[in-house]
Amino acid sequence: MCGHFLLLVLHYLVFLHECWHFFQGAYDGRTLIMKIVIPVAGIGSKLRPHTHTQPKALVPVAGKPILAHIIDSLVDAGFDDFIFIIGYLGDKIESFVTEKYPKIKRTFIIQEPREGTGHAIWLARDKVPQQEEMLIVLGDTIVEFDIQMVTSSPHSLLGVKKVDDPRNFGVAEIDSEGFITRLSEKPNIPKSNLALVGIYFIKESGKLFEMLDHMIRNNQKTRDEYNLTEAIMKMIEKGSKVAAFQIGNWYDCGGKANLLETNAILLKRTTVDPNRKHFHNTIIIEPVSIAPDCDISDSIIGPNVSIGERTIIKSSIIKESIIGSYSQLETAVLSKSIVGSDAYLKGLSQSLNIGDSTEIDFS
Repeated sequence: MCGHFLLLVLHYLVFLHECWHFFQGAYDGRTLIMKIVIPVAGIGSKLRPHTHTQPKALVPVAGKPILAHIIDSLVDAGFDDFIFIIGYLGDKIESFVTEKYPKIKRTFIIQEPREGTGHAIWLARDKVPQQEEMLIVLGDTIVEFDIQMVTSSPHSLLGVKKVDDPRNFGVAEIDSEGFITRLSEKPNIPKSNLALVGIYFIKESGKLFEMLDHMIRNNQKTRDEYNLTEAIMKMIEKGSKVAAFQIGNWYDCGGKANLLETNAILLKRTTVDPNRKHFHNTIIIEPVSIAPDCDISDSIIGPNVSIGERTIIKSSIIKESIIGSYSQLETAVLSKSIVGSDAYLKGLSQSLNIGDSTEIDFS
């Protein structure tokens, strides 16, 4: 009898121990059951010519692709179940994610034709259980926010940031308690300066998919697209509670100037790699990010320069620039430039925007 009692006590203690681990994991995000949906099907026309040969999400900034910054922050928070909505050059997205993140659960859905962000999310309807929460993160911007605070919210949350000119964004109007009363997509006369930054925590996934399905079946488009903001607005009109939360930092990666600015900001947060190789007769002005297998000689590199893997640089001065992988630069003086991968450049003093596999000789 005593042995049976002790066995029961032991089982009870094991049960309490497992509960403690579960709730601790739920707090730190490591056992949350949640799908992360990342739309990355866009063309990225503002980053031409680089997006002629690679999707915008794979354009490098501060030493790694935009998409890697996004995935890394989510993986670090304990999430491992991802759905990627791919389209333009989607095979490159799939190859990158599969190679760099082999341990995460990953589903790839092709968006064809591309009919807006709402349409992209709607395509994931069979992969997200209706009762399950969902975190949508647009795959072309880098946003810093408290992931655990957001995903522990009792209601849906949309990330917002105050901007000077919100006409090119989705815009949220909120009440005194922070709940969203109205959403509008790129309004001509904005009634708020709170721009949506591309972070959507959805508590009622089934209801969102219901609204999107209604829009698509009835061909309810705005500017030839099915907008996610309009579907969420329909949820609010039907009684769903959706609040806005202010994000920390929002790094715009659209266009050359914004990409270089983001590169500089993020590089300032990095630490110098103590194992970085010594480059012959070369001055490095921090902050910089240089892939370990580069060959650099007789040059001045920095500040705010990112250089991709296996790039060769000889007798050059480079600052405030992003240089892709497998490129070769000789006797070049570059500032505020973006040079794609597999590019060859010789003898130039300029500010450039050169795509992949380009060869230029000004010697």
